[in-house]
Amino acid sequence: MHTRRSLLINCAKIALAAGTSTAVPAAVFAKAPMVGKQAAGFYRVKLGSYEITALSDGTAKLPMSKIYKNIGEEEAETYLVDRYQAGAAEVSVNAFLVNTGERLVLIDAGTGNLLGPSLGRLVSNIEASGYKASDIDDVILTHIHADHSGGLIANGSRVYENAVLHVNRREELFWLKADAESKVDKVLGPQITQAEQCVGPYADAGRLKTFDDNAAPVPGFGSVLLSGHTPGHSGIIVESQGEKIVFWGDVAHGDVLQYDHPEVTVDFDVDQKAAAATRAVAFAEAADQRYLVAGAHHAFPGIGHVRRDDSNYEWVPIVYRASY
Repeated sequence: MHTRRSLLINCAKIALAAGTSTAVPAAVFAKAPMVGKQAAGFYRVKLGSYEITALSDGTAKLPMSKIYKNIGEEEAETYLVDRYQAGAAEVSVNAFLVNTGERLVLIDAGTGNLLGPSLGRLVSNIEASGYKASDIDDVILTHIHADHSGGLIANGSRVYENAVLHVNRREELFWLKADAESKVDKVLGPQITQAEQCVGPYADAGRLKTFDDNAAPVPGFGSVLLSGHTPGHSGIIVESQGEKIVFWGDVAHGDVLQYDHPEVTVDFDVDQKAAAATRAVAFAEAADQRYLVAGAHHAFPGIGHVRRDDSNYEWVPIVYRASY
């Protein structure tokens, strides 16, 4: 008769016998070191027959509640707390590469070495995505702030040696042909110096071209003047086979607060009132026409749609796809 005790004894004997022929391995704790690095920052989408590659220049920690204007700092922080973006939030810096099959066009050029070690990764991500800086035919800037133009040069030389650089004519006049008063201004002066250093080598090489308001920077690429953030700040429009995307530059900083409050501006806006008015129009058009939008400071890859909701607007990022 088997009792509970006899069953336990027999099971123990079987286990012991098995142990004499096959050693039971001890628990293994590999203690593998943490890697501490992200994957290369690029993501591709198809637009008609074109291929668009979103490229990360990196991220920066910014206290956005202190940077937003036309809203109290405490109110902004409370809003951001509810959306897990309080304190020093991670803000993306994105650029975008458009391959039409005929030409390779980079929209915005990142920060280079101007804004710290967590940024300046654009060229390495271009290479990781399968291209080289020397492959690029044209670079179009939405505007000439340092986080969009700083990556144009390295050690004083042109990074995109085979490319023509395109900027809105108002941007050229404001940053590269500034008057003496602007150059000594405590806020604008250093930015003008940076603009001259970053864009100047292309002008010196005869590889800087300007485009008029709402004109085509290069064949097949349109633009729309979205002034306020800077005088010549422009969206870049790309269309293929009935599909459309607008590269917004800095229409919005982040992807939450300004969608509920388009009247909220940022410290970096040259003309606060105009920037708010431009954003309201841009949001409404993107929501009504349902085209894709790419934002320089939306969470990477920064591509999505704008929809209306009960509180005003909402940013809807594209869904990740393993292939297109």
